[in-house]
Amino acid sequence: MTDMDDTADTASPPDTTTGLRVEREGIRRYVGLSDRGARVEIGSEGEDGVFTPGELLKIALAACTAMSSDFTLSRRLGDDYQATVRVSGDADRDEERYPRLHETYHLDLTGLDQAMAERVLDGVRRSVEATCTVGRTLRAGADFELGFETS
Repeated sequence: MTDMDDTADTASPPDTTTGLRVEREGIRRYVGLSDRGARVEIGSEGEDGVFTPGELLKIALAACTAMSSDFTLSRRLGDDYQATVRVSGDADRDEERYPRLHETYHLDLTGLDQAMAERVLDGVRRSVEATCTVGRTLRAGADFELGFETS
């Protein structure tokens, strides 16, 4: 009989998406990197040229909302439509979380009659609810875990 470790392998399957990482560049200053060459500066609130992690969360939500509705809006408004999604939400520092985030989608629908504008907005809502991975993840509450590799 061979000696076998009776602990089950509970490791998660490898992530097959774009490789992402955050590397330290200085005191409370980091850079987020992707295998596709993207880069984002991360740091403390009040420092110039950086996003805080909470700001990145909010931007991810707003970007996901905008991108989830892009096809719906370009089909109705044309490929050159202008849009801005603003997102806000104060942190609850006692719980160290954002209890509520608020998005406002700014669109120029003046070229549409009222009925068509309402149909477009309804289509945007449906698209976002169905395909915005970030929003769906926040709404469902994602599980996550922290592992370590040391040397």
